[in-house]
Amino acid sequence: MYRTNQFYIDGQWVDPIGGERFELINPATEQRCGTLSMGDERDVDRAVLAAKAAFDSYSLWTTAERIELLERVLFIYKRRYEEFAQAMTLEMGVPISFSRDAQAARGIAHIDEIIRVLRSFEFDHRQGTTLIRREAIGVCGLITPWNWPINQIVVKIAPALAAGCTIVIKPSEYSALSALLFAEVLDEAGVPPGVFNLVNGDGRTVGSALSAHPLVDMVSFTGSTQAGIQVAKTAADTVKRVAQELGGKSANILLEDADFELSVRKGVAGCFTNSGQSCSIPTRMIVPRSKLAVVAEIARATAAEYRLGDPLDVSTQLGPLVNKAQYERVQRLIKSGIEEGAQLIIGGTGKPEGLQVGYYVKPTVFVNVSPEMTIAQEEIFGPVLAVIPYDTEEEAIEIANGTPYGLAAYVQSGSIDRAREVAKRLRAGGVHLNYPAADLGAPFGGYKQSGNGREWGEHGLIEYLETKSIVGYFAK
Repeated sequence: MYRTNQFYIDGQWVDPIGGERFELINPATEQRCGTLSMGDERDVDRAVLAAKAAFDSYSLWTTAERIELLERVLFIYKRRYEEFAQAMTLEMGVPISFSRDAQAARGIAHIDEIIRVLRSFEFDHRQGTTLIRREAIGVCGLITPWNWPINQIVVKIAPALAAGCTIVIKPSEYSALSALLFAEVLDEAGVPPGVFNLVNGDGRTVGSALSAHPLVDMVSFTGSTQAGIQVAKTAADTVKRVAQELGGKSANILLEDADFELSVRKGVAGCFTNSGQSCSIPTRMIVPRSKLAVVAEIARATAAEYRLGDPLDVSTQLGPLVNKAQYERVQRLIKSGIEEGAQLIIGGTGKPEGLQVGYYVKPTVFVNVSPEMTIAQEEIFGPVLAVIPYDTEEEAIEIANGTPYGLAAYVQSGSIDRAREVAKRLRAGGVHLNYPAADLGAPFGGYKQSGNGREWGEHGLIEYLETKSIVGYFAK
């Protein structure tokens, strides 16, 4: 069903040069569900050479031609929509309802958005007698994570194609199935040979080779801050552009005039999104100390309502974590919260009752968390909420800004003007007021150790463009 033993290079499905294999594990059953071929430096090199050879011709495609290509991609993706949902449920344990309604849906949403942007984007504009021109940066190495597989693949590939770039992608080995399906979509859509290439492998081998390759003009990486630092160091020797979307520890400030029943329930739901495996979700709920008891009871009751179980059951709300290593990391962090004195009001260590097979984690809520505790500082990537009390609004802002991260932040208030003023003081790339609907045209990215650069919409397209000044272009 899946082409797990081949790579897509120069318009063809090819066998890997190396012989290393990686076992694919269904996280809901802990059983092997396939074997993935892993690449090495030689596979990366032939993919990059193919992308380099294709760049000169593809970068000259007109905007209309790129739009037509993306429209074909979108049409085929929609036709194979259920396959994508099923693949992500198999490879990372996403409940099938969430796979259909959110994970697979993001592919359509981001392609739609980049087509909309491309229809009106001006690649050239006049400044006096100078032509300011935006041109494709070149060969792009894309390294994507497992937690939102298609979202992160599409949010890089679609703007790169729209810009006129050529691509070599290394998806996470834990979410290779959906990536291989997307390669099939691009192939059927008629992407020219060499414009898109896929090499599976791990970060240590394929990721490093892609980051270091002298013919790669840009690396776009999404993953942990620790891995992002290594990518940047590896890329530095060739002075290529590096765009990074890294970790997060997003604060959710509930001001005193918030609707606490609504704000807490939505805050818990946000924290538990994708079983807590999202970088921008609100994992630190910062609440007035006078409201702590009320918040604790609402949070406990909300967490108790979550249904865990078989990801293929449409009623399941929380599936397992992606793999054993992630499960063990989350267990260690929950244990640290208990040992450091946070008050555990629901959940905790160990498997949920009746789910001894699969990498399932109990929905967990801590209250009376101090800002310096490990669970308030480190990204957990599991369904674990830390509730931190504050005494003044100034203190709430200080706590919110008091981690190395700055990807997202949230503010809840009965006064939009008050929420706006707090938002301006938060050191985060995206601030969400009173749980708004997603805006896929808004730039997505972080401050501090949450990365650099922006994705989504027009800002995502600009990341893949160089700026050229042709001075005297309009001189008489």
